[in-house]
Amino acid sequence: MTKLTIDQVKFNLGKVPGWSLTDDERALTQSFTCTPFPKAMEFVNRVASYLEQDHDHAEIRIAGDRVSFVLSSKKANGLTGKDFAIAQAINKLSR
Repeated sequence: MTKLTIDQVKFNLGKVPGWSLTDDERALTQSFTCTPFPKAMEFVNRVASYLEQDHDHAEIRIAGDRVSFVLSSKKANGLTGKDFAIAQAINKLSR
């Protein structure tokens, strides 16, 4: 996939509520609160199952009831349309 320009990134950011850019503008990030802790693990497992089907990966951090994601395409050295599609899918899985 082709790396998006910063203008494309900022345009697409409006399509993924709750997500923001990292300081270097090379990745998307979002944190979710899932209480109690087992709900956090269920959420992570749903996301992992989706990512496995799509043959992709995300940086996932779990801290108690807080689950954080960082999305970026390493091969493109930045963000691609696929990262935004994954962010949209994660938002749907969080409901």
